[in-house]
Amino acid sequence: MKTLIHDARVLADGKFINGWLLIEDERISAFGEGAPDGNLQADEKLSAGGAMLLPGLIDTHVHFREPGLTHKATIASESAAAVAGGVTSFCDMPNTNPPTCSAEALAQKMDIASRTSHANYGFFPGVSASNLDFLAGLDPSAVPGIKLFIGSSTGNMAVSRKETLEEVFELAARKGLPLMVHAEDDAIIAGNVSLARARAGEDAEVEIAEHSRIRSVEACVAASSLAAELAQKHGTRLHIAHITSEAEIETLLDDAPLENKKITAEVTPLHLTFSSDDYPSAGARIKINPAVKSSADRAALHAALRSGKIDTIGTDHAPHLLSEKQGGALKAASGAPMIQFALPVLLESLPAELVAEKMAKAPARLFGVLDRGEIKVGNYADLVLVESCDPYVVSDSDVLSPCSWTPLAGRSLRHRVVRTWVNGSLAYDRLTGVVSTPLRSKALEFSHS
Repeated sequence: MKTLIHDARVLADGKFINGWLLIEDERISAFGEGAPDGNLQADEKLSAGGAMLLPGLIDTHVHFREPGLTHKATIASESAAAVAGGVTSFCDMPNTNPPTCSAEALAQKMDIASRTSHANYGFFPGVSASNLDFLAGLDPSAVPGIKLFIGSSTGNMAVSRKETLEEVFELAARKGLPLMVHAEDDAIIAGNVSLARARAGEDAEVEIAEHSRIRSVEACVAASSLAAELAQKHGTRLHIAHITSEAEIETLLDDAPLENKKITAEVTPLHLTFSSDDYPSAGARIKINPAVKSSADRAALHAALRSGKIDTIGTDHAPHLLSEKQGGALKAASGAPMIQFALPVLLESLPAELVAEKMAKAPARLFGVLDRGEIKVGNYADLVLVESCDPYVVSDSDVLSPCSWTPLAGRSLRHRVVRTWVNGSLAYDRLTGVVSTPLRSKALEFSHS
């Protein structure tokens, strides 16, 4: 099967060319500038109408909730939302039920995805207090890395014992696997909770805006600094998930080329879009862990993304039912869906070349995802066609996830995903919806060097 896409703005080698691209079976077989040769044969020819043709995004930080939390979402539902947002590959976090802390739990997720996922898939195994033998036996070609929670979040997987942390960092270095860390200091958070309760008064609900003071900059810096110290001691490739503040950037990160870094960092579209100033209008819809910080911190995240101090964008897509988002800072669930609209909202403030670098090329390089992340001859044909359009307003009714809401409701956007291809097959068409039946997704393959 050959598919020719022409009259497209093709992003290749970090720049756009006005040209065409040929898909042959699962892979990119050719692309070029201008009009394709008239003798070029294809089973299907598609005009892009001048829209941008980008590499399919690789979201290395999602919570698809399956198994065990399927009242919120499933791998099938969230991977459908993914391809609708131009995400062709995802790496899911381990805090499901059961947590992905054993060979059996990892195999269960792989089996579910092989039968139901619309996008290519990988799964982070997680650290527990008692599963180092499982982690030591991991096949590095089968996983993107290891996920460690230094600090509690959804799933109760926090590891705080210093001896265990030392062992985990040493093990990750020995295996050559990136260690992705959720870094917040539980002791600082607990002290901030007590202060928030005192400010609210006895038996009063702690308001949502307190969440950014509870999960404070200091809590993030303390845990991230500990992780950096351990990474430097053991030579571990540390990836700090969802970084939130200027203080963390200035304390921990540099703008060296990605291949020269031992400590890298991710930012989420939520932290790039919202700040603590938005609690009055957005409420618990933007209650996430770590919390959004000040508008000055948000500006620092944008600057660090552009300078190269921040290396990847991951959505931290984490759906909950709206009923679970009710209550104040101590009751409403933390997390928000983001994968379906991440690309359009990022294009509101960032150039497409930078978005593709941070959410396709860099994740592929950092986590060793083979043959994906760039428009290059021989790579899998994971592609997304994105058009500029008249402004439209995002609504909860647009959401494909069964959670049926988005923190972006009411926001006006000027870009939208038109089509998405996964392994050369059309997985999403804006006019008809998700069409990837039969499923063409694959388990991601990794090479850690």
